[in-house]
Amino acid sequence: MTDLALPGSIEPAVKRPNLDKGFNPLTMILFGGILAGGLLFVAYSLYADVEAAGTRVTSYVPYILLFVALLIALGFEFVNGFHDTANAVATVIYTHSLPAEAAVLWSGFFNFLGVALSSGAVAFGIISLLPVELILQVGSSAGFAMVFALLIAAIIWNLGTWWLGLPASSSHTMIGSIIGVGVANALLRGRDGTSGVDWGKATEIGEALLLSPIVGFVLSAVLLLIMKALIRNPALYESPKGNSPPPLWIRGLLVLTCTGVSFAHGSNDGQKGMGLIMLILIGTVPTVYALNRTMPPSQMEQFVTNSAAAAKVVEAKGAGYNVIGDPRPAVTAYVALHKLNEGTFPSLAALMREISKQVSGYGTLSKIPAEAVGNTRNDMYLASEAIRFLMKDKESDLSKEDIAALNNYKRSLDDATKFIPFWVKIAVAIALGLGTMIGWKRIVVTVGEKIGKSHLTYGQGAAAELVAAGTIFAADSYGLPVSTTHVLSSGVAGTMAANGSGLQMSTVRNIALAWVLTLPAAMMLSGTLYFVFSHVF
Repeated sequence: MTDLALPGSIEPAVKRPNLDKGFNPLTMILFGGILAGGLLFVAYSLYADVEAAGTRVTSYVPYILLFVALLIALGFEFVNGFHDTANAVATVIYTHSLPAEAAVLWSGFFNFLGVALSSGAVAFGIISLLPVELILQVGSSAGFAMVFALLIAAIIWNLGTWWLGLPASSSHTMIGSIIGVGVANALLRGRDGTSGVDWGKATEIGEALLLSPIVGFVLSAVLLLIMKALIRNPALYESPKGNSPPPLWIRGLLVLTCTGVSFAHGSNDGQKGMGLIMLILIGTVPTVYALNRTMPPSQMEQFVTNSAAAAKVVEAKGAGYNVIGDPRPAVTAYVALHKLNEGTFPSLAALMREISKQVSGYGTLSKIPAEAVGNTRNDMYLASEAIRFLMKDKESDLSKEDIAALNNYKRSLDDATKFIPFWVKIAVAIALGLGTMIGWKRIVVTVGEKIGKSHLTYGQGAAAELVAAGTIFAADSYGLPVSTTHVLSSGVAGTMAANGSGLQMSTVRNIALAWVLTLPAAMMLSGTLYFVFSHVF
């Protein structure tokens, strides 16, 4: 084991953690068994879902596309594990609180729990950035071009920054890829490129991504200073001595903060892949996954009640106008362009009546015939998106009571269309964990050795991880994606600044450069790939 002497440090060299020790063979056998069991569970669950829906297999082409698309989606989560999950273990490894192999396994387990217990709000928050016409046609060639383009673009950028050891954000990359596809789709359809994206939602998510590193830097610095004022035990603010672990209470604190970041990362970042996998499933096997067939009859009764209340609001706004023909094009145009006209409210009212008729006629979603499932789902999704924009649109002139009625109805629509089967969470958790075990080292070295000019102290590690976990949990509750990478690496930088340890500006510049370039690079990559794929599929 070599000594670690950081540039500009006036401290005596401390022992560098052993990052080259392999995993215990028994551990690998156990992990391999869990991995195999998880994959079998995923495969069986998918097969059982298809069987239970009574889907007749007339062609294997959709299932081949499903396999390829799932492989690419899980590949994105696998590479995500290289970046974001590795950040969670850097502090416990470099403070000798846990050996590298134990830290990676521990973090992987709590990432798994975070993914398994996540709400799904972040997953569908990201999906709502995509152009509505592509989501409604996700099973078409344009839909597959969209999914493949944004996933492959995100994987390419994540792999490139990982190879350079730069802690780039997977969340940032995915948002850029989605915006790139949206802009390219609008341009291909002869529209202004800015009309291809829900810029209100993009701004909301962008602000969360923009603020997260600033929050990480400032709050971590402040927390460390507060800790120094309140907790006067000098042992907390020391660097590791040799390769000895810290005192038990400090070690427990650092393992706890690592656990919190790992769980929070799983609950937030793991959802990006879930939303895209659901799009893939809806596109390839809509009879199985387009609608939540497990909804109990009691929820369906509430759905009918909420539908009637919302219909009164929309019909009152559209009074005096009639809809002749299909109402869907007018509603789709409103969702795509965000412009109200005299046909918007009566068309939405007609669409809501159609949805209510479909649901009431069959009693439960599980009884809707296979051939009608895709259309019902699209109608529900379209109505939900239209209501989302109407509630924000000042021109709609809605009262608080109107908004409450529409919100209840939207929630019922989302319960029917925005759900994530447990096996999807398992698949994402496996991909994240496997990615962490294989690619953790490069990012860990950057966070542990190349941000500050002196070795990370116990207090610095605890402050950075407490802030990271808290920030991610807060964003999760609002359905917003944030970057674990940016929050934690900027948190470490903040503690270095507060401690007077100094920063390695070359690393800070590289991280900032990756942060600045990620969005435009991902947009260009995904837009170009979408243009190519849309002419291939």
